[in-house]
This record gives sequence, C-alpha cells and structure tokens, in this order.
Amino acid sequence: MDKVTKPLRFLDVFAGCGGLSLGLLQAGCQGVFAIEKNDHAFETLHHNLVDGKRYQFDWPKWLPRKAMACEELLRNYGPELDAMKDNIDLIVGSPPCQGFSTAGQRDPNDPRNKMTEQYLLLVEKLQPRYLAIENVAGFNIRFEAEEGLNRSFNASKRSSYADHIAGRLVDLGYSVSRGLVNCADFGVPQNRVRYLMLCERDHTQDVARTSLFQNLINYRSEFLKRKNLPSTRKISVKEAIGDLLVTGKKLVDNTDSGVKGFKEAEYQPPVTLDCYLSLMRMYAPPAAPNSRRLAKHLLATVRYFEKVQEVCRPGICMSVAERKKLGTKKHSTTLLHGDWPAPTITTLPDDIVHYSEPRILTVRENARLQSFPDWFEFKGSYTTGGKQRKHQCPRYTQVGNAVPPLLANAIGEILNTLCSSELSIDELATRSSGDLTNMEAEKSSLFAVV
Repeated sequence: MDKVTKPLRFLDVFAGCGGLSLGLLQAGCQGVFAIEKNDHAFETLHHNLVDGKRYQFDWPKWLPRKAMACEELLRNYGPELDAMKDNIDLIVGSPPCQGFSTAGQRDPNDPRNKMTEQYLLLVEKLQPRYLAIENVAGFNIRFEAEEGLNRSFNASKRSSYADHIAGRLVDLGYSVSRGLVNCADFGVPQNRVRYLMLCERDHTQDVARTSLFQNLINYRSEFLKRKNLPSTRKISVKEAIGDLLVTGKKLVDNTDSGVKGFKEAEYQPPVTLDCYLSLMRMYAPPAAPNSRRLAKHLLATVRYFEKVQEVCRPGICMSVAERKKLGTKKHSTTLLHGDWPAPTITTLPDDIVHYSEPRILTVRENARLQSFPDWFEFKGSYTTGGKQRKHQCPRYTQVGNAVPPLLANAIGEILNTLCSSELSIDELATRSSGDLTNMEAEKSSLFAVV
C-alpha cells in the first residue's frame, strides 16, 4: 500500500446532528459534505462542523449548504456526483431499516425502503474505498421470507435486512465485515450495543487481510490508552454527569431555547477533572455548555419520580412488578445507577430517571452520556409532540439518534491509519491488538464476517 499523507475524505449520509462526522473529524479525517433531510438536525451539524469554529467541511461549491434528502441529491446533482468518483475515501451512515422491520408490516412500497436503494446508488456512483454503516442491534434479526416482500430481497435468499445490504455491497465489489459492538467498550458511559458493518472495496493483493471490524475490536485497548480512559472498567454515569447536578445550585432563566419560563442550574466547572470529564471539557469555552434546560415537572410528576427512586432497582429497566407498584403502564423506564454506565439513550426524555434527583435528564446530560463534548451546541426546539413528532427532530431526538462520537473517533483512527501507513492491515492488527479476552468484552463485542 502506498503511503498517503492527505487526510481521509468522507461523506456522511443520513447524518443527523453529526455524531459520526464529529468522531471522524476528531480522528483527523476531512469531511466533504453531509446529507440530512431534517432542518433542525442539519442546523446543529452545520453550526458545529460544516462552518464551525473547530471544524469545517470542504463543501463543494455546486452543493447548497442546506438540509436535503438523499433522493434530492441524486436527482439534482447526478453529473456532479459522477465527477467525484474516486475522490471520496469513505461514506458513513446507515439507511433507515423500518420498512423491513419485524415490528412493522413490511410493506414493499414503504418509502423508507427506497432510501436503501438511494444509498446503494450513491455508493455505486462514488465508489469510495471504505464504508461504515451503523444501526440498531436488531439490524441482523433473522426472519422468514414473506409473500409480497420486495422481490430483490426475496431473490437474494438472505435472512435479514443486514444480510440483504451486505449482499448488495458484495455485488458492488466490497468485502464486508460486521458484528455487534458495545459503545461502552470504547469509553462511552452507556451500554449501547450497535450493529456495525465496515466495508472495503476489494483489492486482490489484500485477500488475506484481517477484517476491518476485527481491527476495530483489536484497537480498543490502544484507543482507550490514547484517550487516557480506563480499559479495565466502564465509565459511570456519575463520572459523566455528576458535575451537572441541580441540588444546591442557583436556578437561572434558560435562554438558549427561545421559550420563556424555563430554568437551568448555574454551572461551575469542577476544579479537578477526571479522565472522562477532561475529554468532555476539552476546548469548552468559559461560558457554560448549552442545552441544560430543566423540564418543568408538575408536583405530581416529581412525587412519581421520587417513588420510582424508592421502588425500582437502579440501572435495570422497570419490571412488571415494579410497574404494578407504581401504577404505570410505561414499559421502558430505567432509574439510572450512578456507578454504572447508562442504558441506551433514546429519543424519549422520560425513558430515563436521574440517579439522585427526581427528574428526567437534560439534553446536555444525555449528550454527555453519548460522548458529545461540551463545546458542541445543539440547535432547534427541545421537544415536540403530537402530529409534529414525525416531521421534527428536536434536541432530545438529535442526541438519542446520534452515533456516539467516541466510537466514531475509533473507527476514523483505524481507517485513517490504514490509509496513511505503509503497514499492512495484518501488521496493524498485531501492533494494536487489544485485551478483549475477558468474558465481559467478548459478550459485548461479537464478531461475524460475511
């Protein structure tokens, strides 16, 4: 492999607020452009990364810097994309899979299925060397073929949506390695198990190479060492958000939401920073981080959360017996355990109750649990509801949908190293071999190759 000195250039598709892009930029990669159809999510990405103070994309002059769908990109800028062939090293992002979901009706006409075809068409046009696809752990759930399901899916005789995507990418000339990874294994204070597909355009001379996914797993220990994070334990909730407690703090008016009547706690940075907070506070301005608006809980809601803290086992999703004691039908509530990583952060603010205060988390606390640094500012409304929920992407949703930047950072460092090093991929694997021999790591970082 020839040594390359220029940074790896990437395109982020279905980019959301920019969690993947941020991690790649932190790894020294260069963003070219990002595709996100929601205005609020794109505003956050644009503010921080496209024309940000710390990072800027190398945005092409022919492409408007605005929210747009992948379909619009392909429809309006086909010739410009064709001209970029072989000038993009990496495409990241994952097409939505709800159209194939076992929870849905698997309608072959579901418009979300078309997003997969658009994604694959974009890959075919640009032919990047690498692809990184991230999705929920159930991305690879097997199911029986059903009459009426998309013909191209049935014809493939593959048993899951992930198998379908992998097969199509192999047909386009990519080797595909994939498996489950727990983000907590890479320093994220959250047990967030995700399905990763890391792909490389085939090169005949590299037939015996170790898979990209296995290299990521092997790199874990060195990555944590580089970030000054512990490799023998996971980062806890208290380590991540303990400085954002409200108790004993003066409450002041919140001003970053554009809505009057909300409060936030005054913020004073800790005098000493532990390893994780050092990362989160790095490059943070003197002003307090944004998105710390507190929910306006009714007294009855506060009393309910106090009862949750009395009844429920911390760190474990509420059981049937606990729900019965509390008189609630909500299934997914979890009381945080201060000394454990958080459960998966979702888009619903009331899925998680604070470990010591009777309230939901702020957007900033959720962002900390996702490994967004404090200088990263979220834009748009905080919440939404009713009919607007399908069309808007408020801050809680932006954070819940994001790929944790720390995991993306590790992916970027692996790929950047491969692009800029004369070492073979097997030599890199040997050099960066991690300590995933313990049982806990093996359970949270499964490996499979297509």
